[in-house]
Amino acid sequence: MRIIVVEDDDLIVGRLVKILNDQHYTVDFATDGEAAWELMDCFSYDLILLDVMLPKLDGISLCRRLRSIGNKTPILLLTAQDNSTTKVMGLDAGADDYLAKPFDFQELLARIRALLRRGGSTLPPMLVWQNLQLDPSTCQVMSDGQLLHLTPKEYSLLELFLRNTQRVFSCGMLIQHLWSFEEPPSDDTVRSHIKGLRQKLKAAGVKSDVIETVYGIGYRLKTVEKEELTKAGTRKHKEVEKQKNPKLATQTPSYAEQSQIRTGVSQVWEQVAETLSQRITVIEEALTTLLQNKLLGDEVLLNVKQEAHKLVGSLGMFGSDKGSYVASKIESLFADGKTLDAPQIIHFSELVGTLRDCLQSMNGEQIPEMFSNETLNKSPLLLIVDEDAEFTSSLIAIASSWGINVQVTPDVITAKKLIVDMCPDIVLLDLSCGDTAEKALGLLVELTSRTPPLSVIVTTAQDSLIDRVKIARLGGRGVLQKPMSVTQVLEAVTQVLKNTPSPEAKVMVVDDDPQILTALQTLLTPWGLKVYTLDNPSHFWEVMTVVNPDLLILDVEMPEINGIELCQVVRSDTRYSAVPILFLTAHNDTKTRQDVFAAGADDYIIKPIVKVELVTRILNRLERTRLLKSLAETDVLTGIANRPKSIQELNRCIEWSTNYNQQFCFAIVEVDKFKQINQQYGYAVGDAVLSRLGRILRLNFHYEDVVGRWGGTEFIIGMCGMTKVEGTRRLSEVIKNLATSCRDVTCNVSCNKQFCVNFNVGIVQYPEDGADIDTLYRVANEALEQSKAVAQNRLLNN
Repeated sequence: MRIIVVEDDDLIVGRLVKILNDQHYTVDFATDGEAAWELMDCFSYDLILLDVMLPKLDGISLCRRLRSIGNKTPILLLTAQDNSTTKVMGLDAGADDYLAKPFDFQELLARIRALLRRGGSTLPPMLVWQNLQLDPSTCQVMSDGQLLHLTPKEYSLLELFLRNTQRVFSCGMLIQHLWSFEEPPSDDTVRSHIKGLRQKLKAAGVKSDVIETVYGIGYRLKTVEKEELTKAGTRKHKEVEKQKNPKLATQTPSYAEQSQIRTGVSQVWEQVAETLSQRITVIEEALTTLLQNKLLGDEVLLNVKQEAHKLVGSLGMFGSDKGSYVASKIESLFADGKTLDAPQIIHFSELVGTLRDCLQSMNGEQIPEMFSNETLNKSPLLLIVDEDAEFTSSLIAIASSWGINVQVTPDVITAKKLIVDMCPDIVLLDLSCGDTAEKALGLLVELTSRTPPLSVIVTTAQDSLIDRVKIARLGGRGVLQKPMSVTQVLEAVTQVLKNTPSPEAKVMVVDDDPQILTALQTLLTPWGLKVYTLDNPSHFWEVMTVVNPDLLILDVEMPEINGIELCQVVRSDTRYSAVPILFLTAHNDTKTRQDVFAAGADDYIIKPIVKVELVTRILNRLERTRLLKSLAETDVLTGIANRPKSIQELNRCIEWSTNYNQQFCFAIVEVDKFKQINQQYGYAVGDAVLSRLGRILRLNFHYEDVVGRWGGTEFIIGMCGMTKVEGTRRLSEVIKNLATSCRDVTCNVSCNKQFCVNFNVGIVQYPEDGADIDTLYRVANEALEQSKAVAQNRLLNN
């Protein structure tokens, strides 16, 4: 189903597009009413999500215009103006439903499903074809009760055919329905998706081909035999009865659906916190003007109202109901463009202060309150399949401090269901689970045979070389022998997660054969790789510098410039000298091999391509490159950036602060009297303290902040967009968490002693305290030494 989002708040647009894409909707968006009108004139949509307050052409006027020309597309209005007048105007203008900001995403999705069903009232919520069932509410496809794993586009294709049982779709029509106007694919890509869908349906046991080819025209749903239609009609009747009876129709969203929604929103939060701060800054600047007994110009007044209006929705959606309420009060103060008197200015000042506090509170929690108990969205998920309740309980208690979420099940059957529902990042599988070890090994085969495979670490009480070889052959990423400590498990899990190829890894393929490019795109995309193809080597350098790939695949023989020459060009540039280069060629002679490796190639594969071999080589190269990069940039003990990497990131932050006229806070954190800890409790405990310190710092700062270890007990922190006062407040909260966490580190398992760890801090602000990293570090170090001296004097006086 194709949806257009018309919203001028880019923060809300980003969230809506991601949430809807995750639900397999094709989404276009426009940021003003005129642009939306032009899009709707060019494309057909199944539903319109329409904000009321829009530039150029407001939502209600756009709604009236659409209805005046006979456009019957369902319209769902979204706005922060939650009052009866606006609702009546919107519904009278022709809207079908109305949802006030901030809104719950699950409610939004439910309303969308209801409107889409209303638009095609003869269609049941559950789409059925022979033994195949598609549930739009959960985005799941079942065949004889077994769940099918389809890609988003395969799912969308199937849903489109099931919703349009008599319609023939050409490739062009499928592109218009299922791809946004910004990313139209070729007809070959569409055919490839249909082929993949047919193969998966056949492998799942669907009784006959669902999609038939109408030669010369396109594709359609295959006609079902009469008795099958009767069965489908019976099922449809039951679904209609469910719609009539709300108790029957009520469906609880699955864990996967809820997790998918929450993950999308929590990931966006890190990207938009700075934009929210900038919006509040606009309002704060207006307050400063008023406090100086100056009048606000019309443009400033309009900006204040617009930013306050946007904050009503933005803050509410990220869990700050208080912030949303305060922003609505500010908007109402300036609703009629009137001049504020003295009491109103005082009230305005109080509201602005509260608004800033609300945002700081959200920043302090790192993830807004509505997601605070859902750390699954932020951290990797470990699924443990083990019957040892005592061991798994102790592992759960410690895992959170490592930034890992844990789910436990004692049996293999339940594990299979949890894997489908929860999509864990890694599995810890005990071979003793189930009646026999063969069941556990069967689960291992099932998980490692997926595309892409799921990482599995196996635990066993047997230290047998034969078992280790068997596990390795079946795709296990590691073996741990019982009994083992919780730390051993978490270290192994962390190492595997680090070495797992990033789903954002970019692969660039250069080959003058379009069929090879299409084949590689189809082959590599399901593995989470972003594939860029180029069939004209003369444009290589322009594309290379834009894409900045993680791996390069070259053909040897190409017109004008061959692959060996391109390899030499890449290796001569220091920016790309470490990029892995793999050659695909039909040449197998010794001279070609020598020339390829002499030019700097890392690998060499002969055409025709063996799919499994190619994928394995690519993933191994990416994993190896990532590991080497991590070792070069990461402090081994603490897992945070080392000095060279953190200096690079700090310079990036200073450049950003300069370009956008933003504050930047720099701090040094040092463990107090660390030498005494080593002497009294041993170096192992000292290392444990530093390791714990690194993990806590990683978890308590945003992705755009910089956290690094500069040697010994000295850690540095760079906080983007924060003043010295704000950074001090933020850091004091983190120090409390650090002190509490480090008390859990014991000096000896037998005596179980605990000790207190204290910290010294020096904090400065850019550019007031320094214009470069060296100056900021020197001033911060002076502040740190002064704080140590003050603490020492206080201790002596007492």
